[in-house]
Amino acid sequence: MPRRRRLETGTPWVELTTTAADWKAADPSTLTTMLGELHLIRAFEEAVLDLAAQGLVHGPAHSSIGQEGGAVGSIHGLRSTDAVNGSHRGHHQFLAKTIEHVSGGRLDPAALVTAPLQALLERTLAEILGLAPGFSGGRGGSMHLQWLEAGALGTNAIVGGGAPIAAGNAWAQRHAGTSDVSINYFGDGASQIGSVLETMNLAATWKLPLMLFVENNLYAVSTHADEVSADPRFSVRGQGFGVPGWRVDGMDPLAVHLAAREAVELMRAGEGPAIVEAEVYRFFHQNGPYPGSAFGYRTKDEEKRWRARDPLDRMASELTRLGLLSPQEIDEVRRQAVSAMTDAVATVTEDDPDDAGRRRIRPGLWPDPATVDDGIRGDASELDGLPAQPTDTGWRDVKFVDAVAETMDRRMETDPRIIVLGEDVHRLNGGTNGATKGLAKKYGPGRVIGTPISENGFFGLAGGVALDGRFRPVVEFMYPDFMWVAADQVFNQVGKARHMFGDNNTVPLVLRTKVAMGSGYGSQHSMDPAGIFATQAGWRIVAASSAADYVGLVNAALALDDPVLVIEHVDLYGVADRVPEGDLDYVIPPGSAAVKREGQDVTVLTYLSMVGHTLEAVEQTGIDAEVIDLRWLDRASLDWDTVGASIRKTNRVLIVEQGARGPSYGGWLADELQRRHFDWLDQPIERVTGGLASPSISKVLERAATARTEEVVAGLERIRAEWGGR
Repeated sequence: MPRRRRLETGTPWVELTTTAADWKAADPSTLTTMLGELHLIRAFEEAVLDLAAQGLVHGPAHSSIGQEGGAVGSIHGLRSTDAVNGSHRGHHQFLAKTIEHVSGGRLDPAALVTAPLQALLERTLAEILGLAPGFSGGRGGSMHLQWLEAGALGTNAIVGGGAPIAAGNAWAQRHAGTSDVSINYFGDGASQIGSVLETMNLAATWKLPLMLFVENNLYAVSTHADEVSADPRFSVRGQGFGVPGWRVDGMDPLAVHLAAREAVELMRAGEGPAIVEAEVYRFFHQNGPYPGSAFGYRTKDEEKRWRARDPLDRMASELTRLGLLSPQEIDEVRRQAVSAMTDAVATVTEDDPDDAGRRRIRPGLWPDPATVDDGIRGDASELDGLPAQPTDTGWRDVKFVDAVAETMDRRMETDPRIIVLGEDVHRLNGGTNGATKGLAKKYGPGRVIGTPISENGFFGLAGGVALDGRFRPVVEFMYPDFMWVAADQVFNQVGKARHMFGDNNTVPLVLRTKVAMGSGYGSQHSMDPAGIFATQAGWRIVAASSAADYVGLVNAALALDDPVLVIEHVDLYGVADRVPEGDLDYVIPPGSAAVKREGQDVTVLTYLSMVGHTLEAVEQTGIDAEVIDLRWLDRASLDWDTVGASIRKTNRVLIVEQGARGPSYGGWLADELQRRHFDWLDQPIERVTGGLASPSISKVLERAATARTEEVVAGLERIRAEWGGR
């Protein structure tokens, strides 16, 4: 018989409940303040549901009625510099954090609502209704509430999407030398989400001051927690990652407060993350003013049992028992909260003159439709005054990939905010291709950070670092295909954050990756990401065909306050190239295409390694083509002036790229050029791309699936045949 030994994780996991002695020992001001916060949040949510019932809330109204104890208990006592973020059901967390901020953590039950607190309620309500006076000008609405000054990082409509961002904020807090902490709130559904589990691993491995707070309200929309998990005690997840956990009754605000306080003390002491699970109950359906029983997935008896455990009633009964407040004084707290919300609603609504007896949103509060695209990205003014590429200097020889490492070295030397993250970037003397050569040895593990294989987690963490603003992360994806693993964080989070939150944030982040077509790595390691990223308005894109261009483009990317995708190509890494002598400090700003060859017959637009293939093809055909290396590829950064001038001269366009036709960059670009320059085109825009399928591993099939010189020659000949040129 084999011998067996029971294994233990060695990681604490406790269930915390309060006793009468705990209530007696609690600071009376803590208890009365928490009561005030509970009533303010409840009155706020009731007002939102009432407005939703009148059809005045555009979009969902995810109320937190019944769940207030988890937010108030965990947030009371935090500093303004501590940070929280949460999910789509986050009104209570946002309000608890911002009320703490404006009140200094103390509310007077006899004079509950001060002028700053009233202004907070009104501004929050305006944001939920999509109005200009809101925190994000109405762009965030109910699911994206943010007030950075108060430490409210922004709630999140993607289940589990906020966890990596909160971890990034915690990373920045720790590495900035503070003892501040971050809390990410999520529900039972997100406890099964990969981004949350990846975040637990990262936070534990790097000892980040992050609390993962599970609001276990037992249901997704209508699916019960025990239908989706073998163990619905979701704080058990921490055991697999060495994260200590607390499990509490979320209808007992003091129990939550005591557990959270223990967790925060551990985090402030540098002991790493914690997980707190509060079992709570939402009294209403997923969205709107109806109970879950109205939709058949919960019984009225179940709802009645939970309503009997209302956290507001629990707090009131304990305060009365302790003699801290009388029932009449507690009623007065409720009256003040309801009155404040009546006043708040009156600031944003009025009688509808066209429909007697109904209310409407005050028309003057809507955002100006002309601002719909404002704040997608910055205006690049941060590049003003930076040096241009020198023209009167000597040159020195360098391999392209060494220029990549030298550029990053120079920027890290001059800007201590820059950090580098990615798989193996700290090993192998510069990662898998040498692009970070020498950086780990020179700058150490605090700035060159090897990550687990978890792109969604570590990219999202980098996004949180960037949004914090104290650091500039540079993330390496070993292959661009891995963006699909991290797509939520790349596109839904980082790509949308600046605009979605009303341009409250800058997002100084660079994502480096390499196109590997021709290297035999097959369909899942060979894509060109330019076409996909070009559809995402918040991203800028650079692609260099020479080492000297790479220096200037990446310097610009690292100075911008927007997310920038830097695309490299393995075919260029080993090329013998050159860069200017001296410090590599110049920038090539957005709107700086390079005319590599002047011509009269056709405008050829291309980038990366296809610049070289295009120049070869032009020489082979003898066509007098004007070849433009785009360098900046996104809509906002592309050099439309240079491209437009060339089209007006040649009246023909060939777009050249290497990758598959479906996700290609050229399809988007051709559409845009036709809209801008249709009257100047003498024939349809022609394109050179790879095939329909992603490249295969077979050397022969891979070559057949990608474009090189021969395909450009064929494209040029098609244009010549149509125009009947020489």
